[in-house]
Amino acid sequence: MKIAIMGKIHPDGLEIFNKNNIENYEIDSFDDEDLAIKLSDVDGIVIRTASLNSKVLSKCKNLKIVSRHGVGYDNVDSNYLSNNHIALAITGTSNSVSVAEHVMTMFLYQTKNINLSNNLVKSGNFKKKSELPDFFELYQKNVLIVGFGRIGQELAKRCLGFDMNVYVHDPFVSQKLIVSKGCININKEEGLKMADYISIHVPLNDKTKNFISFKEFDLTKNNLIIVNTARGGIINEEALLDALKKNKIKSAGLDVFENEPPIENHPFFKEDNILLTPHNAALTLECRKRMSVEACSNVLNFLTNNSNLNKDNIINLDFLN
Repeated sequence: MKIAIMGKIHPDGLEIFNKNNIENYEIDSFDDEDLAIKLSDVDGIVIRTASLNSKVLSKCKNLKIVSRHGVGYDNVDSNYLSNNHIALAITGTSNSVSVAEHVMTMFLYQTKNINLSNNLVKSGNFKKKSELPDFFELYQKNVLIVGFGRIGQELAKRCLGFDMNVYVHDPFVSQKLIVSKGCININKEEGLKMADYISIHVPLNDKTKNFISFKEFDLTKNNLIIVNTARGGIINEEALLDALKKNKIKSAGLDVFENEPPIENHPFFKEDNILLTPHNAALTLECRKRMSVEACSNVLNFLTNNSNLNKDNIINLDFLN
C-alpha cells in the first residue's frame, strides 16, 4: 500500500500511516507531468490545495481514494473520480469550530470598530474617542446563515450565545432540523432584506456561483456586514466592490477570493470597509491537527475496509458500487 501526500500536513496525520507500516511520501511539486509519474502507482492520495485534474488522474492506475485535507473539493476533478469509482473524501468534522470562530471574529471586529479604536489610542488620541463613528452590539441583530451544514450549525450556536436572531437559508436541510437548533427557516429574498449580518457556508458550484451579486445587494440593508469563508465566486466580487463603494452595505469580511492569491493591487485593498484574511479560517493549530488526522484516517479506513470509516466523509459514495 502506497500513499502520496500532496502538500505539507501536520505530523499527527502521518503518524497514522507510520504506525501501520504504510509507505507514504510528500510531494511538493505539482507540475502535471511530474505528478503523473509520482502518482502512477499510489493507492491513495491526501491532498491540500493543489489541483488534481483528469489528465493526471488517468495515469493513476492503482488509485482507490483521494482524501481532501479540508471540506471544499473544487481543486479535484470529482466527476472523473466518480465515473471511475474512485472515492473522494473530505474532512467533514474537523474545521467547523475554527471557521465559525473566524466568522464571529470578523463580525465583532467590524461591528465594534476595533481597528479605528486601536489606531486612535496608538496615535496618542485617546481623548478623541467621542469622534469615532458609532459602533454597535450583536444583541438582537438578525443574522442570515446561508448553508446549514456543520459549519453553519456551529456558527448558529455562537450567534445564539450573543442573543442574535438566527435565520437560515438552506433548501437542502429540513425545517425541523433548523428549528431544533433554535433557528428560523427563511427564503433567500426575505433573508437578504432583513439581515444585519450574512455568513456564507455553501460549496462553490454552478448553482451557487454569484449567489450574491448586484441584484441581491439591491435588497440588503445599508448597515449589512457580510462575511464569506466558504469559496470565492459565491459573492460576485464586482458587485461587492460596488456595494462597498456606494455604501449599499456597511462592510464585508473575506477569507476567500475568486482567484487565489488575489492579484497585486486588487481593488479591495484600497477599501477601508473590508476585512481580508488569506484563506486561513481553518488553519488554527487545533484544526490543522484534526484535519491531518481525519484526512489520513479516511484513506486508511477506506483501504482496509475498517468499520471506523466515517461514510459521511465520502462525498461520492453512491458512485462506488
